[in-house]
Amino acid sequence: MASKKPGLIMVFTGDGKGKTTAAVGQAIRALGQGYRVYMIHFMKARDYGEFIATATLPNLTLVRAGRDDFVNRDHPEQIDIELARAGFAKAREAVLNGDYDLVVLDEINVAVDYGLIAEADLMQLLEQKPSEVTVILTGRGASTELVKRADMVSEILAIKHHYNQGADCCPGIEY
Repeated sequence: MASKKPGLIMVFTGDGKGKTTAAVGQAIRALGQGYRVYMIHFMKARDYGEFIATATLPNLTLVRAGRDDFVNRDHPEQIDIELARAGFAKAREAVLNGDYDLVVLDEINVAVDYGLIAEADLMQLLEQKPSEVTVILTGRGASTELVKRADMVSEILAIKHHYNQGADCCPGIEY
């Protein structure tokens, strides 16, 4: 292990842009200090820039648990549920197996909010987490229970966004 300090539960949430980017920055900081990092992207399969840029970094394991399509919040497709739950099983193993110092659960807050993963299962995992493992959870809609349980919560606010002015989604900015 890179550190003997207790691991933290960190949450990046809110309607603003930059939650995944903040988690990736934290992961890079941890890698720089010799940590072993596991990052799983829920509800994402596109070649996001951060995924491409970090894919070859040593001591970083990257996993995708989603498809490159939007999930219908009210009526998620069975494939979305299956991918999220299979991803959660991998995430559970990464948190509990002792191989990683930092585990990033990207967009898990959304997966829970959409009912793809049970909040009770997530909270149980956080209770079982070894004390030396830090877990980062990202995504809009972090629950009140998760916010209470976390050691650190940052809310990223949407004050102004270029989408609202008709801008297209472009590589290097949105993905």
